[in-house]
Amino acid sequence: MNEQELITYDVLKQGGFMPAPKKFTTEQLQAAALALVDEQGLAGLTMRSLASALGTGPMTIYNYVNGREGLEQLVTGAVAAQARWTTESSGDWTDEVFAVAEGMWRAIRAHPHVIPLILTRRSLDQPTLATAEALLRALARSGRSGAELLVAFRAVSGFITGFAQGELAGPLSVARGQDPAAIAERIVSLPPENFAKMIEIANAAMDSDPEDEFRAGLRIIVTGLKA
Repeated sequence: MNEQELITYDVLKQGGFMPAPKKFTTEQLQAAALALVDEQGLAGLTMRSLASALGTGPMTIYNYVNGREGLEQLVTGAVAAQARWTTESSGDWTDEVFAVAEGMWRAIRAHPHVIPLILTRRSLDQPTLATAEALLRALARSGRSGAELLVAFRAVSGFITGFAQGELAGPLSVARGQDPAAIAERIVSLPPENFAKMIEIANAAMDSDPEDEFRAGLRIIVTGLKA
């Protein structure tokens, strides 16, 4: 503390105005909020439900978050904080882009109920900003800056979230507890004269792996960036 901060601290302490110590850490709040959304969906996340999960009263939560927006930021921040990747010093910027992008995608797809929030709200929490900065630094190694870097960032980050959304809400999407083969077979049973290409990709999806699909799709984006 500097001299002014010490004076302020002493005045508050002597006057009995010291704030109560924080009962929960940000990480505890994030973990509890994300667990609620994973189990009950976004509708299950409220001040009351979060307070109950933490064993406290609803008014206590207002000391930490600012209404609904604050609750949602806890969740998006929790997902971003789970993004993990390792990068080897290969000298190729594309390897770093692949590593960061895959780490982000894995974190997002692990929590499908959160994807609508990630797609629609502006998140300025530290974990989200940190992952975005890591992707930007990787893309900047391609020699891009300014507007070109912005476009590259939007292209790659849009693919990451869009691919995760496609697994959740596309015509071949599979909800938790559903059989992927049953979904594909439903498409295959459509009239071939009207839906020949849908049937084609449904057949392909039966033997496809999401990770392989993600890497192949990202390779298309990165190849374009290299060109």
